[in-house]
Amino acid sequence: MPNTQERERKIVRWLDSIKADAEAIYLVGDVFDFWFEYNSVVPKGYVRFLGKLAELRDLNIPIYFFTGNHDMWMFRYFEDELDIPIYREPIIRTIKGRQFFIGHGDGLGPGDYAYKRLKKVFNNPICQWLFGKLHPDYGVRLASFASQSSRKHKGETDYTTKEKEWLYAYAVKKSKEIEVDYFVFGHRHIPMNLQLPNGKTRYVNTGEWFNKCSYLVVDEAAVTLQFFENDELNANWKSPE
Repeated sequence: MPNTQERERKIVRWLDSIKADAEAIYLVGDVFDFWFEYNSVVPKGYVRFLGKLAELRDLNIPIYFFTGNHDMWMFRYFEDELDIPIYREPIIRTIKGRQFFIGHGDGLGPGDYAYKRLKKVFNNPICQWLFGKLHPDYGVRLASFASQSSRKHKGETDYTTKEKEWLYAYAVKKSKEIEVDYFVFGHRHIPMNLQLPNGKTRYVNTGEWFNKCSYLVVDEAAVTLQFFENDELNANWKSPE
């Protein structure tokens, strides 16, 4: 697994590789291990990545950021400094003639009850205010430790079958209420592209950038998961069922 700076450089190379063709970029959360905006301080690091986002915005490429469970404490920094809107809930967007339901996915679907309770605490303004009173050296260190511990308990070993996938189950239920072509989420960090029982809607998970480095491409011809700098996966990858 690459270290943080190697992974950051790889993501920057990916952004460089798509900037000539991208009409818009959607970042569906957990982009950072941890992010908290104090009144006058943001977490150290991410210089290359933030600089590349600024460059893409200067090229007038729209970028949309969905907060994840690792970076839910984003407030105004991205909007004020980079002109990148922040979304905390899923949205419906028409792209290339198809309807997409897009979000991070945390807290949706059955199960994950411990996290759902914890999310209410994290989103509480009083709790956020109290955390903000910690010196950044202590607050960031504490939150980063908790974030890294959480990652160790997630991964592909969590996957069994699509029927037990929380976000797949959510997409199946939601597809009975709204008409979209694709449900697109992150959160689970497992690249998936699954047909829903209605036969016309798909659930897609964009995956992760620790190992497979997967991302979703939408063009006129198709909607496909691709893998950056990985010819073998691009040629042979099959979605888990």
